[in-house]
Amino acid sequence: MNTVVESAPQTDQVDALIKSIRIPPRPSLLADLQRELGADDPSPDAIGRIVASDVGMSGALLKLANSAVYGGRRKAKSIEQAILFLGINQVAALMTGLLARQAIPVNSAALASFWDISTRRAHAMVFLTRRLRMGEADVAHTFGLFCDTGVPLLMDRFKDYDVTYGAASMEAHRPFTDLENERHATSHAAMGCLLARNWGLSDHVAWAILHHHDFAVIDDAATAGPVRSLVALSLLAENAICRYQGHAESNEWNKGGVAACAYLGLSDEETAEIMDELLEAFHED
Repeated sequence: MNTVVESAPQTDQVDALIKSIRIPPRPSLLADLQRELGADDPSPDAIGRIVASDVGMSGALLKLANSAVYGGRRKAKSIEQAILFLGINQVAALMTGLLARQAIPVNSAALASFWDISTRRAHAMVFLTRRLRMGEADVAHTFGLFCDTGVPLLMDRFKDYDVTYGAASMEAHRPFTDLENERHATSHAAMGCLLARNWGLSDHVAWAILHHHDFAVIDDAATAGPVRSLVALSLLAENAICRYQGHAESNEWNKGGVAACAYLGLSDEETAEIMDELLEAFHED
């Protein structure tokens, strides 16, 4: 009984802290898209009208649809063609990402390349999903884009979070989120999960965001397969991004890379080959 009494104030403090962190509301365009996707028979024409209602969104979507990751020999010249080539789910995922970039501004100099890296991660997740024939490309894209969205939210809330983030990035053994929780009583993974749930993203995306630094879930049979796959694939994506930036293997790869490759059934040679293919795709972008 004493434990319950003593923990209640601490729980209240954490709840109050989380409520003090601004979670951007779900954009109305995203709500419209999700409403149409939730219909018994989603209409490509209706999706096209929603996308076309924003000129900036339309142009950005066409550019993404024709990028090296999503495009092929066929080039979409209209929103209708983009939907035909990509499918409504992938178009919705790309739109979700574009709307996120608008709704979650990055004001910290420490995060100047935040959206560029997030977009590259999303592209890498799509590439890996198709390359390994594992999961759904639109789900992988959404996860890749949103998994670190808690970072700018915490940067905005805590003046010293950039110090915490830098120190956590250097942790060679402990989970990235341990230091965040110690100093701020929450983590970017927890806030990203909350944002995903508030925006109506899939449960698998939300839970994968929550656990994307908790590599024990990769071997946890009680965790849903899509969540384990997203976490495992994200390690490959992050390692490829580090190499693209000219760095050595990431600390996160050193913590969970072995478990990820084992789960994905990849040998060292296959992993190296995939890394090379990802780097080539990055350069083409």
